[in-house]
Amino acid sequence: MPESGSLPTPDGLRLVVIGPDFVRSFPLALGASLRIGRSLETEVSIDDPLLSRVHAAIRYGSDGLSIEDLGSANGTKLRGDKLEPHRRTALGRGDLIEAGRSSMMVHGNEPDTEPLPAPLARRGDTSPSALPSSAQLVVENEAMRELHELIRRIAPSEISVLILGETGVGKEVLAHQVHTRSKRNSGPFLALNCGAFSEELLESELFGHERGAFTGAHKTKLGLLETAAGGTIFLDEIGEMPISLQVKLLRVLEERKIRRVGGLEAIPIDVRFIAATNRDLSAAVELSKFREDLYYRLNGITLRVPPLRERRDEIPRLAQSFADHAANRECLPAVRLSASAIQQLGQYAWPGNIRELKNVVEHAVVLAGGGEITVDHIPREKLPQRTPTAIAGRASDEPADSLKDELEAVERDRILKALDACAGNQTRAAQLLGLSRQALIRRLEQYSVTRPRKR
Repeated sequence: MPESGSLPTPDGLRLVVIGPDFVRSFPLALGASLRIGRSLETEVSIDDPLLSRVHAAIRYGSDGLSIEDLGSANGTKLRGDKLEPHRRTALGRGDLIEAGRSSMMVHGNEPDTEPLPAPLARRGDTSPSALPSSAQLVVENEAMRELHELIRRIAPSEISVLILGETGVGKEVLAHQVHTRSKRNSGPFLALNCGAFSEELLESELFGHERGAFTGAHKTKLGLLETAAGGTIFLDEIGEMPISLQVKLLRVLEERKIRRVGGLEAIPIDVRFIAATNRDLSAAVELSKFREDLYYRLNGITLRVPPLRERRDEIPRLAQSFADHAANRECLPAVRLSASAIQQLGQYAWPGNIRELKNVVEHAVVLAGGGEITVDHIPREKLPQRTPTAIAGRASDEPADSLKDELEAVERDRILKALDACAGNQTRAAQLLGLSRQALIRRLEQYSVTRPRKR
C-alpha cells in the first residue's frame, strides 16, 4: 500500500487518506477509480470496523471527479453532508470526505514542498512524533529522544518488538518509525487492531481464508500475514487477542508459515512482527489471560512510551502544531496559543494523552476562529476541576489521592459523559473516546459501571 508522500501518475491526482494513526497517499489517474473499504480487495483498504467492506468509490473521468457511497452501513460525508447511497456526486479538489474514522482529500500532482498536514480526524494514537515518517517529528523530551535513539539502533534487525504505553501515546507511530528505518521499508506496513474484531473475523483478517471456508466465503482471500510479505505487520491491542488465536499466532512465529482458514497448505511468510498494548501483559500471563510463550516470542525488544503527563515539555510545540494544522484545514487565519492557554494545557493530567490534546486544541481553534487562542477557548467540560496544580495546593491535612486514583477518576468520568452523550450506545461512545468497543467494555467492568441500554 503506498505510504504518505507517494506521488501520483504524471497526468493524475492523488487521494490523501488521513486515518486515526496514519497518513497515506494513493495515485488516481485519469479514467481510473478508487474503491474505499475494509476489504483487502479494494484499492484503498483501511482497517476500520466503521467502514463497510466496500464503502465508497471515487472516480476521475473526463467530466471531472465524482464520489459515490456504495450503500455503506455508516454512510459517507462530503463537505459535512451525508451522501445519498448509490448516487454519484461531483467532487472538487480539496473537498473534505469523511468515512469511518478517516478523512480524505483529492489533491493535484504538484510535488510536496512541506510535510503533509496532521490527520484531519485522528482519533487513534498520536505521539510526539505525531505523524508517520514522512512528516516532521516533534521530539522535545529527553526520554523520547532516548526512545527514538533505541528505535534507530534496533530498526535494522529482524527482532520482534513489543511497544507498551497508555492509549493515545502514539504506539503505531513508533511502530511505523521502526518500519521506515528498517531494511523492510520498501515493503508494506500493515496494521491490525486485535480488539476491533470478533474472533472469527480476526482470524480471517490475519490468516486469510479459502473459498467455501464458511458461509459468505465466495472466493479465496489473502490475510494480512501474506499481504505484508517483505514488510512489517503491526498487531495493536495484542492483549485483546483470544487465547485460541494466540496459539495459532505462536505457531506462525515459530514456523514462519500460515494456513488459511479452511486450507491445508502451509504457506511461508516473510514479515517482521511489531505488537503493542496498553495492558500489563506480564500480569495477564500470571492470570493465564495471555500465553507466556507468545509473550516472550513477541517481546524481543520492549519500547515503553511515556504518557504525556511525564513529558509536559512537549505540550507547547505539540499544541501549536495541532493548532496550525487545524487552522489550515478550516481555512482560518494563522493561530497562536497564548501563554495562559499553554500554561493551562500544561497543568492538565491528559489521561487521553496526545489524542486528547489534539482534540482539545482543534476545538479551541474552531472557537477562536483564527488569531490568538486563550483560556476561554479551551473546552472547560473536557478539563476537570481538579488539575495537578489544584491537588498540590490543598491543605496539608487533606488526604491526597494517588496519581493513579486521580487518573482513574478522570477516565471514569469521561466514560460516563461519553455514554450519556451517545444515549448509551457503547459503539459510538467507544468511537468518541478513541477506544475499541471491547476496550470500553473492559473499562466499564474495571470501574464497576453497569453497561447501559440504548435510549
